[in-house]
Amino acid sequence: MHRRALKLASLLYAFIWPVSANESFLGETLVRKRPIQNVLDHQPIKHTTCHNSILTGPIETTMCDYETIESVNDELFANLSDLVEKPFFRYFQVDLYRECPFWPDDGSCNDPGCAITTVDESNVPEKWRAKALSELDPASVDKRHSLPGCYYRDSDFCFLDDNTEGEYFDLRLVPERYTGYSGKDAQRVWKSIYEENCFGLSELALMTGKSPAPVSLPDTMIEVLHEDGEESAAQCLEKRVYYKVISGLHASISTHICHEYLNQTTGEWHPNLNCFITRVASHPERLQYIYFDTILLLRAVSRLGPYLSAFDYCSTGTHEDDMETLQTLTKVLNIAEDAGAFDESILFRGENANILKEEFKTHFRNVTRIMDCVGCDKCRLWGKIQTTGLATAMKILFELDETALDPRANSDLLQRSEVVALMNTLFRFSESLKAVETFRKLWREMDDAEAEKIVKQTEAITAAHAQAPHKANVNHSKNYFDAACEQSIYVLRHCKHSIEENVTQAMTALGNAFSAVLSAFRPSEKGKGPSSTYGDL
Repeated sequence: MHRRALKLASLLYAFIWPVSANESFLGETLVRKRPIQNVLDHQPIKHTTCHNSILTGPIETTMCDYETIESVNDELFANLSDLVEKPFFRYFQVDLYRECPFWPDDGSCNDPGCAITTVDESNVPEKWRAKALSELDPASVDKRHSLPGCYYRDSDFCFLDDNTEGEYFDLRLVPERYTGYSGKDAQRVWKSIYEENCFGLSELALMTGKSPAPVSLPDTMIEVLHEDGEESAAQCLEKRVYYKVISGLHASISTHICHEYLNQTTGEWHPNLNCFITRVASHPERLQYIYFDTILLLRAVSRLGPYLSAFDYCSTGTHEDDMETLQTLTKVLNIAEDAGAFDESILFRGENANILKEEFKTHFRNVTRIMDCVGCDKCRLWGKIQTTGLATAMKILFELDETALDPRANSDLLQRSEVVALMNTLFRFSESLKAVETFRKLWREMDDAEAEKIVKQTEAITAAHAQAPHKANVNHSKNYFDAACEQSIYVLRHCKHSIEENVTQAMTALGNAFSAVLSAFRPSEKGKGPSSTYGDL
C-alpha cells in the first residue's frame, strides 16, 4: 500500500480507536519499532489543556502531558517571539572570553559562521550597563563564592558573570544555527558535559532504570527494553531528571542547527531533514526530553510570575515601553500557569536529599563552566545563555520557597542576566518544537523511495553505534582520582573563601574520589551515552 495511504489510514484509525501505547510517539513506553516514522508521522494535538486532556502521554514528574504542550506551543511561540524582541530581553551582557578551566583553549572555530557581532555599550540603556549592574547590595557580597570573573551563591546552579567585564550582544542579530563548529573539539565539549552527569547515568541506563520516587502520573521512561515482564533496577528520580535536562538541551540545540542549516554549495539556509532524522528523530526519547525541559521551564516561569510582573523592564524611560513588555510577558505567564505543571515537590526528599542536591548543583555549575571551553563564539554565547536559563529554572524550582520568590521581600532575587536567560531559553525550546513541525511537513512531502532510503541509512548508522564495542577496562579509579585532585587544587588556588571552607571542599572532592575507586569495580554504563552523531554544536 502507498505510504501516504498508510498515513491516512493511521490517522483515521486514531480518531476511531485508541492507539496502542507501543505504537504512539507519546505512549507510555519509548518507541523502539519504527522510531523515525513514529516521530515524523505524529500529528500534534492543538485543542487540549491539562484539565481536559486524555492522558495518553504523561511526562514523568509532571501533572500534564505532551499533548498539552503541543496545544499551547503555537500561542507560546508567538508571544515569546514578540517578547524576546523587546529591548530588555534582547540585550545580553556576558564575558565570552574567560579562560577554559578544564583544558588548553586551543579548539577555536575558524569558520565565518562562528563569528559574532557585539553591541557598543553606548547603545545599551544606561541602567543595564556594567557600571550600574556591578553596584551590588553590600549585604549580598558576603554570600558570594568568587572565582576570577564569575561567582555563585549557595542557591545557584550555575556560575554567573560578575558584570565587571564582558560585552553586550543583541540576540536578534545572533541566531542559533549551523556554524560549522564540529568534529573532535565539539564532541569533547559534549563528552565533558555528559561526564559531569555526577550519577554516571547514560541514555541506556535512563531508559531501563525504574524510579522509586512517587510520581503523579505513570513514568513514561521505565518500561523500555524489558523482556518477559522483567523489571530493571531502581534509579533515583533526581538522576533521571538531571540527565533529561542535559539531553533535552542537547536535542534542542541539535534541532536548531538542523532547522537553520547552511548549504555550503548554494550559500542558502534551509531546514535539513536528514540532519534532524540522524540527530533527533531516530532517538524519540531525545525529542521527549525537549518537551520535558519545556515543562520544567514553564513551571519555573509560572512560580516566578509575581516576581516577573513586578520587575522593571523600562528601557527608554517611557511608561509605554514598560507596559508593552509587561503585557506580552503576562500572556506568557498565563500560558505557563496553565501548562507548567511540573511537580518539583517529589524531588530531593529523604535523609540524603541535601547531599544529593549539593552534588546536583556542583556538577551543573561545572556544565556552565564548560561553556567557556566552546571554541565557537556564537555557540558559546547560546550555550552560556541556555545553561544559565536552565540553572535559573532549577534554582526557582528546587531551592526557593514562596517567601524567597516574593518581590516585596526579595527584590534582588535574580540578576537581570538570569531573567533574560530564562525567557530566551524557554523561547529556544518552544522554537525547537515549532521547528519539528517544519520537519514533519518536509517528511510528508518527500518521495516514498527517498524517505525509505533515509530511514534504512539512519537505522544502519544507529545500529552500528549501538553495537560498537565499549572500553570496559578503563582505569576509572585513576581518572576519578586525578579529576578529584585537580578539582581540589583548583578550589584551593582560586576560591576566595576561608581556609576552613577550602579544606572542606578539598576533602569532599577527595572523599568522592575514594568512593569512585570503590565503585570502579562495578560495571559502568558511562560508555553507552549519546552516539558520535549527536556530538556537534
